[in-house]
Amino acid sequence: MLFDISGNSMTPTHAVKKGTRYRYYVSRPLITKDRSDGSTGLRLPAEEIEQLVTGRVRQWLLDPGSIYPVTLRTDPSAPRRLIARAAEIGKSWPQLPATRQRALLAGLVERIDIGANQIDIHVRARGLGALFDGPAAPLVDEANDETQILSVPVRLRRSGREIRMLIDRADPFSAAKSDARLIKLLIRAHRFNATLAGSGGTPFAALARQEGVSPSYFTRLIRLSYLAPDITQAILDGRQPSHLTADKLLANSRLPLAWQDQRILLGLV
Repeated sequence: MLFDISGNSMTPTHAVKKGTRYRYYVSRPLITKDRSDGSTGLRLPAEEIEQLVTGRVRQWLLDPGSIYPVTLRTDPSAPRRLIARAAEIGKSWPQLPATRQRALLAGLVERIDIGANQIDIHVRARGLGALFDGPAAPLVDEANDETQILSVPVRLRRSGREIRMLIDRADPFSAAKSDARLIKLLIRAHRFNATLAGSGGTPFAALARQEGVSPSYFTRLIRLSYLAPDITQAILDGRQPSHLTADKLLANSRLPLAWQDQRILLGLV
């Protein structure tokens, strides 16, 4: 799997040590041995950079809030089905054939820029058509194409005359740990709902004052008490997506009442 890595012009190459083949992306000065311009070399293990890019793109597919702005450039009827399809692919990614994974990445990723402190992955609206199997009409024309940048923090360390990239190997899709803030938010939401149910028609503003919060905050938490039971259970078990935080859930408190739509929006399909 090869990516177009720019910003620091890089070439795919490999080395064989004791019969084992190692693949790299290497900057031009290390290939040509030309250091006349004072450039330092950058050598990236191909497997590491490819895993990092794949993981970040998969995170993006599972995050409706991030993918939605790009879908707005598509046909007006497309955003809802694109978000649903993106979530489906993100969830099933490990089971997809390697050829399908490569096709998806080739369609979605325009280029990758390597910076001193981060990698920027440019994904394009026009590539969203890759989410669907088989040939299909373009979802967006060239004039409306839009690129979104997905950033990943990295650290660079000098090793001799070269510069190597240190990448956090943590798997963003490993089992999530319980999020105390998220759980506390849900408990409070259900407590507010119980207060409302037993209020005998007391106005929201009065109930909010009673709880020591603003009316808008009280309203947002009441909405969160109507999450699908399986979403609530996933959060209590620590099985929510890594991107689903208390702040993000509050920001998306205007959830649809349909449970399946909630699952799609929150990346729990």
